[in-house]
Amino acid sequence: MATTIATLTEKTDGTLEGLFATIKVNAPIALIPNGQKASEGAPDYRIIHRRTGFEIGAGWYRNSQRTGEEYLSVKLEAPEIGVIFGNVAPAPGGEANRKVILWNDPA
Repeated sequence: MATTIATLTEKTDGTLEGLFATIKVNAPIALIPNGQKASEGAPDYRIIHRRTGFEIGAGWYRNSQRTGEEYLSVKLEAPEIGVIFGNVAPAPGGEANRKVILWNDPA
């Protein structure tokens, strides 16, 4: 079972905005396309806390080894949560502009 840790809405400029929520955290976030990507390893998205403007993570496009399909893998990091890895996926309901971040359980 996948655990949803964020709900997002995709804007026309490619930005994703929404709420990152766990038991300890309830934070407005934005995933902003990295227009200044200087190298292949640089993130495709920067994840910003919308109230403070602090960068709390990043996202990279990856290709599934099983299907070859492209997806967005994210890493969030803060003292309250440590490091959390997840993937952006379509939200239930089928609305094209609605997305979720699903937590990748390290176990």
